[in-house]
Amino acid sequence: MRIDLLKKEWCLAAHPNLFVFTCMGPLALVPAYPLVMIWLFSCLGIFISFTYNRETNDLYYTALLPIPRQALVTSKFLVTITAQLASLLLTLPFAQLRQALPLAGNPVGLSANVTLFTVGFLIFGVFNFTFLPAYFRQPAKVGQAFLKCLPGLLLVAGGAEALPHFPGYHWLTTFGAEQTKQLPGLLLALLGYLVATGLAARHAHRNFAHVDL
Repeated sequence: MRIDLLKKEWCLAAHPNLFVFTCMGPLALVPAYPLVMIWLFSCLGIFISFTYNRETNDLYYTALLPIPRQALVTSKFLVTITAQLASLLLTLPFAQLRQALPLAGNPVGLSANVTLFTVGFLIFGVFNFTFLPAYFRQPAKVGQAFLKCLPGLLLVAGGAEALPHFPGYHWLTTFGAEQTKQLPGLLLALLGYLVATGLAARHAHRNFAHVDL
């Protein structure tokens, strides 16, 4: 059933902007660009798609299908998670290409290295934990849910871009074999993403149980 829900979300419910903003990986090749925007664009694409779903009464349509009510929550989590993972995977080859270019570094802050993907998991974890439960509390007020998650996203994004400029944190911008020092952070961020998304799913299911479609 989950595969059918995922197909329904991507083929019928997804707004075109979700596809566009999921494929922002080429921005990793832009010189002197805040690379954290790749992940923020992905969050924006999900928000736009959810807004589109509100306008098309997608939740009501899905509720009419012969599936359990809580499957509506599952379907939205599936499209969110797959969009985020697709964004990470599609950015990876462009990050590797950036490292092979003469101008591999980035004077703005984050570089196209392991730390960039660490920040990606952190941003996506914050988004899932704050946006999705708020959305399923009041699906008609998707804008309010996005505003609730925005401060956390900006805090993580701004801190990530600023941190490499502080003394002692230049290792966050290194490439090649020196990136091995960044791997523990990536693993911790991945764990945080999984925990945050799991907790978000728990809260979202509980919140949606009281929603009258």
